[in-house]
Amino acid sequence: MLSTLIAIAWEPGIRGVVSVLAMVVVLIGGSYLVVGTNLGARLGFLIILSALFGWMTLMGAVWWTYGIGLKGPEPSWKPADPVTIIRDAGLLTSAGILDGPIADSSIPAQKAQAASAKLQEEGWRLLPESDPQRGQAVASSDAILQIEAEEFAAGDYLSVAVFDRGGDRYPKINDALDFFAFFHEPRYALVQVVPVVPQRTEPGRAPARAVADETQEHRYVYLLRDLGAKRQPAIFITFGSGLIFAILCWLLHRRDLALRENLAKDNTLVKA
Repeated sequence: MLSTLIAIAWEPGIRGVVSVLAMVVVLIGGSYLVVGTNLGARLGFLIILSALFGWMTLMGAVWWTYGIGLKGPEPSWKPADPVTIIRDAGLLTSAGILDGPIADSSIPAQKAQAASAKLQEEGWRLLPESDPQRGQAVASSDAILQIEAEEFAAGDYLSVAVFDRGGDRYPKINDALDFFAFFHEPRYALVQVVPVVPQRTEPGRAPARAVADETQEHRYVYLLRDLGAKRQPAIFITFGSGLIFAILCWLLHRRDLALRENLAKDNTLVKA
């Protein structure tokens, strides 16, 4: 017995199952016991089931409105097509990121500066370091460079700039009246990284500050914003529960009409 209680207390899976079973037995079962003893087993079951799905419809609507409760995939940055990692600033035009060419230079740092100016000229927005969206894009680019592409190891490069473009919502009148702006334009991010100068580490001493290696070409990670489906489970719960609630209400209404007809027939027979 003690081992069972310990397992319930420390195993999240078992605790979750027991909590749901207790909720069903105590709340739903207790309500059905009270209503069923007064109205009968069948009618009580329909009423309790209607109340349950009506409550789930309201709960799903609240989850849908505020983005809480059962959630779907969160918005995130994904690798963009047709190419994700651009290993030279001069290739941004051929990758379809820039419309026009940039000033060519044999010095990688100057070429990167020209690319940055060209990006902002064509509508890309340079995100400040304090912008939280910059941190999200950098984290996604780190996962691509270190894990998926294995381009760099952690600490072998610096993220020097993040550019952002697109993502406008429509239709809307202005920024204050955008409640019906359900549609979005694609949103892209471009993370600029540069390799660092190899540093010698000494035991017992703090590592030296990373210094960008200006003799190497700057890399660019091209990302596309995936809006996710955060409210999708709540939408399904709302519409599914609402449909079942409507069917149960229709069954109760049909039963009430049949009861009226039967009572009217009984009164006619008694009068005759």
